[in-house]
Amino acid sequence: MRIGDAAAAAGTTPRALRFYEQRGLLPPPERTAAGQREYGPREVARVRLIRELLSLGLTVEDVRGCADRLHLLEGDTLPPRGGPGCATSSGVVERRLAALDDEIARLSRLRRRLASKAGVEEDATP
Repeated sequence: MRIGDAAAAAGTTPRALRFYEQRGLLPPPERTAAGQREYGPREVARVRLIRELLSLGLTVEDVRGCADRLHLLEGDTLPPRGGPGCATSSGVVERRLAALDDEIARLSRLRRRLASKAGVEEDATP
């Protein structure tokens, strides 16, 4: 399928597919005789996985760091902890979780300070 069809099937845009290719997340696709990109179901599944990883807070650089192992993941879902892929050897997921925990702590402190200054009672929920 051509880039527009592949992008639609993956829930993204042709521009995103070209960006993923340029950044090393997606291998260069086969080309037609006319030079147009040609994608198959495996590439569409890979783009879906890339989008899922990015939506979970990983950066493009995080995903690029384990792009050579994305093929180890089954379909377009993430494996359990300790399974193949990004989580096993590079520590990408652990580093990202730590960064998210730090950001949550920072925002919680900021919220408490603002609530204190505004005289708003602390909410029981975090």
